[in-house]
Amino acid sequence: MQSGRTVDLDSLMNLSDIGHILVSPDKKHTALMINRIHDNYDIFLGNTKERTELIPLTDTTEFTILRDWAPDSKSIIVAEDKDRNERSTLYRVFIDSPMEMIPITEVDPNHFMRGGFFGPDGDIVIYAANYDYDIKRETETFRVVVQDIETNKKTVIARPDKPTYTRLSIEPRGKYVLYSRSDEDPSGVQWWIASVDGNEDKEILNFGPKAKVSADWAFDGRILFNTDTLQEKRHDSVAIGLYDLVDNEIQWLTKFSKDEPYDDSFVPKHSQHVALVREREARRQCFLLDLELATFRNVTPLRGNLEPVTSISSNEWLGLFYSSISPKELVRFDPRNPDPRDYVFLTNMLSKCNIKQEDLTPAEELRWASVDNMMIHGWFYRPRKVNGITLVHVHGGPTAHSRDMLDIDIQYFCSLGYSILDPNYRGSTGYGVNFRELIKQDGWGGYDKEDIRTGIMTLFEKGLAAPNKVGIFGTSYGGYMSWIAVTHFPTEIVAAAAPICGMTDLVIDYETTRPDLRPYSEEMLGGSPEQNPELYHKRSPINYVQNIKGKLLFVQGLMDPNVTNSNVIEVEKRLRVHGITYEKLVFQDEGHGIVREKNKRILLEHLAAFFNTALLGNHH
Repeated sequence: MQSGRTVDLDSLMNLSDIGHILVSPDKKHTALMINRIHDNYDIFLGNTKERTELIPLTDTTEFTILRDWAPDSKSIIVAEDKDRNERSTLYRVFIDSPMEMIPITEVDPNHFMRGGFFGPDGDIVIYAANYDYDIKRETETFRVVVQDIETNKKTVIARPDKPTYTRLSIEPRGKYVLYSRSDEDPSGVQWWIASVDGNEDKEILNFGPKAKVSADWAFDGRILFNTDTLQEKRHDSVAIGLYDLVDNEIQWLTKFSKDEPYDDSFVPKHSQHVALVREREARRQCFLLDLELATFRNVTPLRGNLEPVTSISSNEWLGLFYSSISPKELVRFDPRNPDPRDYVFLTNMLSKCNIKQEDLTPAEELRWASVDNMMIHGWFYRPRKVNGITLVHVHGGPTAHSRDMLDIDIQYFCSLGYSILDPNYRGSTGYGVNFRELIKQDGWGGYDKEDIRTGIMTLFEKGLAAPNKVGIFGTSYGGYMSWIAVTHFPTEIVAAAAPICGMTDLVIDYETTRPDLRPYSEEMLGGSPEQNPELYHKRSPINYVQNIKGKLLFVQGLMDPNVTNSNVIEVEKRLRVHGITYEKLVFQDEGHGIVREKNKRILLEHLAAFFNTALLGNHH
């Protein structure tokens, strides 16, 4: 039933989103990273017992990322960059001195950083940086650093051989740092431990050069890990185990079961549990294993989605609950009861805006066969008042996926009458390992493009879309795929495209992106541009701009270090050579993706006007 309210942009811009949450070690406080309360993402303090007014701990115009709680529960670490350039500084904020951000690391550094975690005594912080402190110069590879908070003394405890997207965490006792390396192949992950004193650095988990492995410390000092590869054979699910440093033994929790496959695992912080995750058709089921009591419980709700955060007591947990018509809410729940009606809601994001759940457009599941008969799954959003236009929203990554989760871009366009197709093309996660790996068979811009084209054709066949009335947009890889669509599809299939921070020339993108992101291109395209020049050329949209017949608007954050502005500079030259008309929208103070509230509003209004004119012929 329609409630009579309108879901307008003003209401949606008041709809806050919880980006991340951490519970304090004493289980009394929550720190929440939330956007659209202030101008950008900021950190807010809540409690674990009841719904109270959230107290802002930071309030800046920059993108503030929540990193860690101090062991004494009195302060947090946050990371913040400048104008979204991703060159982060770590700050400490004490909860009894909100807004006072004390720098731990260099302000506005000339290098990138990963992590920012307290040691168990609160006297050190651990991170990785692509910087050589001896010669004071940025480097290709990242070093693992232990810094004394009081003296600022830095000890480099590990120097991986190759650049990679480093993940790291510190042992509960504080002796070792666990960190990832990809020294053998860009597509694989190995795990090492380095002692905090810098005297030991050794590999502990290696399941082959191309094995995807994730790992984290369990509460008892063992390491929870999962791998998609054993004995050089890759499986469609992951094997999950606990590695014991003392005797170098592995206790396997599950191994590639066809009947009960698992796709991920993680450690809920400050709990004696590990979580096993099954994620198929982009829906998550979560199972909690108590390592002390050996109980195993499925906590998947009857409706919606639930991310367990940590245990509060024997039968009480905190979690994030969400769906396409419910923003992420912090809830207290009993893991024995899967009914969300019995959850205690500690936040109420909808109360801050003039929207009710029934005003929002739910995600419907849609399946279709691609050109090679591979089944593709995605979401379709059907607005109440259809305006005859369909927009394809392409998620980034590509190693990610669109979920049954509230997206204000999608809800805004639905409020204007646009139907939305949100496809999970091959290469997406959430459908098993084999589906994720399929994109590598012929690289970016190959069969993944056909998955999107056949999705549009399916909408035509079902009468859910009309030829010449389809637009496409997305950020990052979604921006790249929007470029691919407008340069390869006829206007009957895609008549307008709005790529946001999307790659245009894969060679230039490789040469100008962050060093830790380069291996990802090598993994997806079978090597570097030097090793595989033909594919890099063939799959670069810049080489096909002469084919553009539809309308084009491209969007760029000028501080983007991931897909840099060089992509825009080069494609503009080529567009001018071929006399292709286009619109451009740039943001001086944005990086990879448009997130500041004022900029997000400009972007959505601009996109609506662009698609309205391009596809409806309406001029404002």
